[in-house]
Amino acid sequence: MKTLDDCRVAIDAIDNEILELLNKRMIIVKRVGEIKNSSGGAIYRPEREKAIIQRLTQHSIDQQGMLNASAIEAIFLEIFAVSRNLELPERIAYLGPEGSFTHQAAESRFGAMSDYLSLGSIHSVFKTLEAKRAKFGVVPIENSRDGVVGETLDLLAKSSVKIVAELYMPIHMSFATKAKKLSQITKIYSKDKGFGQCREFLQEHNLVNVEQIPVESTAKAAILAAQNPNSAAICSHIAAKLYSIPTMFDHVEDDIGSQTRFVILSDFKNEKSQDDKTSILVRLKDSVKAGSLVHFLQDFDEQNINLSKIESRPSKNKGGFDYWFFIDFYGHIDDEKFQKVLQKHKGEVTWLGSYAKGENSEV
Repeated sequence: MKTLDDCRVAIDAIDNEILELLNKRMIIVKRVGEIKNSSGGAIYRPEREKAIIQRLTQHSIDQQGMLNASAIEAIFLEIFAVSRNLELPERIAYLGPEGSFTHQAAESRFGAMSDYLSLGSIHSVFKTLEAKRAKFGVVPIENSRDGVVGETLDLLAKSSVKIVAELYMPIHMSFATKAKKLSQITKIYSKDKGFGQCREFLQEHNLVNVEQIPVESTAKAAILAAQNPNSAAICSHIAAKLYSIPTMFDHVEDDIGSQTRFVILSDFKNEKSQDDKTSILVRLKDSVKAGSLVHFLQDFDEQNINLSKIESRPSKNKGGFDYWFFIDFYGHIDDEKFQKVLQKHKGEVTWLGSYAKGENSEV
């Protein structure tokens, strides 16, 4: 290929081949959906999707391909999302509004074609799932900077819905504006925390004296900035894209390593994979007795079960300082070694979900 036109002709031919192969894939996907519908199987199989991406990543490495793991994941997660919509279109409820980081997390797993339902609170997401008005829900459960989301944990403690997947998403802020130059900007919109998280950027670009207007969400900031060409928004990338505001600067947050763990909720049980995580709620019968938690954790140690997290929350029972414990461990609820622990603590453990372990960039 000697010219740009030669390259374009070659790319067009390859694109045609890709489309033909995708159409062939979707024919098989449609049949998979028919089989799942007749057997009652789950349409969303995060452990299967993770295994496919890992296999393709290794295949690309073996073939010395140019696509790395992140690129392969980005491409195939969208293919999976389109496939699921052909199998059985599903509605996804998420903590809104549109353009929020939770919306971005939901779309990263369910794609642009899915039917999304923006809700104003985490409680509303749980209620919507329990009422069967949506099949999946996406909510934050913890942030590397601010810690756990207590409302999510408290609702998991009393809800029938389960965690079916988790994903870790870096929280990157964008500086979006319709202005051509920084000097034209007279006001900046963002959530109150957004200004605090981007203080260094504002100082470096002499924006600290520009009027800063706090609003209820970074998505709202994007909406307002879209209406005023002499304003800007500190918001998520998806909000800037959704409301057609050019991004002048990416990654303007002070803490580049900040990320949020989101969980996907639904009403089914995942099959075992090779790399699972399980979440449980522990209500110890003798929680006020000295050493009760230590003895419980020793049972995990004896079975060589690795814990990844333990978080205490007030039980909110009347009449004292009583605590429940949320625990994440590596493995599946059906693993024999965990079943042995469960037998020793009948009535004290509530299963919250077993799911394919998400990729944590900090680990």
